Amino acid sequence: MTSKGVSHHDKLDRRYMAAALRLSRRNLGLTSTNPSVGTLIVRNDGSGPYIVGRGITASGGRPHAETVALAEAGELARGATAYVTLEPCAHHGRTPPCAEALVTAGIARVVGAASDPDPRVSGKGYAILRAAGLEVTEGVLAEEAACQMAGYMRRSVSKRPEVILKLALSSDGMIGRRGEGQVAITGDIARRQLHMLRAECDAILVGIGTALADNPELTVRLAGLKGRSPARIVLDGQARLPEDSKLVLSSGEVPLYVAVLPGADARRREALERLGIQILATEDYEGRMALPELLEDLAARGMSSVIVEGGAETAKAFIEEGLVDRICLYRGPEEIGEGGIDAPIDETRIPAGFHLVREENYGEDRYMEWVRAV
Repeated sequence: MTSKGVSHHDKLDRRYMAAALRLSRRNLGLTSTNPSVGTLIVRNDGSGPYIVGRGITASGGRPHAETVALAEAGELARGATAYVTLEPCAHHGRTPPCAEALVTAGIARVVGAASDPDPRVSGKGYAILRAAGLEVTEGVLAEEAACQMAGYMRRSVSKRPEVILKLALSSDGMIGRRGEGQVAITGDIARRQLHMLRAECDAILVGIGTALADNPELTVRLAGLKGRSPARIVLDGQARLPEDSKLVLSSGEVPLYVAVLPGADARRREALERLGIQILATEDYEGRMALPELLEDLAARGMSSVIVEGGAETAKAFIEEGLVDRICLYRGPEEIGEGGIDAPIDETRIPAGFHLVREENYGEDRYMEWVRAV
């Protein structure tokens, strides 16, 4: 043991699991209903450990990370250690479960991070490994892994996507100025970080007020990553989204969903549908759109993570209904002043149940992130 009570073995496990988690981030938002899992196959022939296989859940969700890593390792997997960021699957489809694949490949030890909440897997994957005589270590960087896969976890447990509320606040607590559309609050570094966040999610959601005032495109505007743009969703109860808006004009490249209320003009709905927009029929609850039911419908379409980006009223609605799971605040250095739109939330008004997980500086801007447990 080291002086702090952590063995070299434990430190090595944490080191390789951290690497597996970094690897798994590459396909966040690309793996459909499956989580983006990372797997490393590590061998030690007496001269120190080295990686012989790497795997990440493929785009679309198949093949799984373990299968990819074992294929790369080949015969070198026999007697090696597998580091997996999520408990290996245990249920049979057309291919055997990953737990059995690890056994067949001759893996001697499996180190896992997060447990899988899926009842077809939970505990069963590790049980298969132990029954076959493999050494199993669970829970290495489990909290970090669960946080990274929160969309999958939330969808598995609550049958809805993880909701990420993103707000950019001026130094005086405003998110914009009335009547002026989009107002730049943060700098270039913070904006690039936001686009990275978009690239890792399944959808971006705004209210019709933001869509009308800002005429946004809501895509990923980073070199080489435009293809990672998530689906766009507009809460548009009366189907008012203009046919010449950037959102509609780009719907052939990036999917666009418009959520409407039962009383929406049928002609407007039909006009949007003719342009290739997918209409989400929602329920009316006391004059407002029923958000919990909408989220259930999005989960049924395979969405695990949704960023709520636009509008104080939309943000407030998700907060008041207790539907926000992660809060991402960007705080800029400049004031907006008179005519500003008050932020519905700030770092001094975080709802109960959330805890701070990140604080960073992006140039002159400050970033803070809170999450609540699944």
